[in-house]
Amino acid sequence: MTTALNRDSAVPLYLQLADELRGKILSGEWQPEQRIPSENELNHLYSISRMTIRQVLGKLVDEGLVFRVHGKGTFVAQAKIPTRSPTYHGVREQLEQQGYSTRTEMLSSGEVPADARLARQLDVPIGTPLSMVERLRYAEDTPISLHKSFVPMPLAPGLLEHDLTGRQLCQVLAGDYGLNMVYVHESLESLTPTPTELSALRVRRGIPLLLLEQRISDQSRRVFEYTRIKFRGDRVRLEFDYDLSQLGTATRARQLTFG
Repeated sequence: MTTALNRDSAVPLYLQLADELRGKILSGEWQPEQRIPSENELNHLYSISRMTIRQVLGKLVDEGLVFRVHGKGTFVAQAKIPTRSPTYHGVREQLEQQGYSTRTEMLSSGEVPADARLARQLDVPIGTPLSMVERLRYAEDTPISLHKSFVPMPLAPGLLEHDLTGRQLCQVLAGDYGLNMVYVHESLESLTPTPTELSALRVRRGIPLLLLEQRISDQSRRVFEYTRIKFRGDRVRLEFDYDLSQLGTATRARQLTFG
């Protein structure tokens, strides 16, 4: 159903059209992955210039409601799924608490020697044996993140013998080895996925990944885990919430949003 734009309104036509199209998406009239009318079709439906239509579609792209595929058109984006940061709760645990079905696929695991970069991240000598675990996390059978973790083998002997798909790594380290997360250093950046990552995460070309790196330490500030999590940039948003009333720089919560 198409609503005629009010040309006598003080509200600019491009805002009226943006509200109209946004409503079709949020109401479910236009479903995720559905192609929406082209610029020419919208021009015919609403009798509004293509320049204005292009401006409106650009606004909806910026809002994350639609995405463009070159040569094919504009499509409705998947809705976001809110969840808290993996620093505070595991990604799988958070999704399951919200009712999403999840599964974890083990891509690879084994013993690797610490090279210069890993030795620096884990504060261990070069050559220290590390347990390496690489997993792919799914939500509702959609791959959303790649996790690659390294743990010094002297701190967690036999780690690779545990079920690291049925249990979360943080739970195994805390419950079986007494390695409790107390201090976490995080960094966030965007990167271009490799062909292998494009395939594993089913990401469209041109969509960036969000790389979250974590150095996790215990009460004595001994680093026992270094993890690189690569999230789909079209399905994840990392949000920060600060409480500056106490120390001025204390972080109250971080939140991830999946879609």
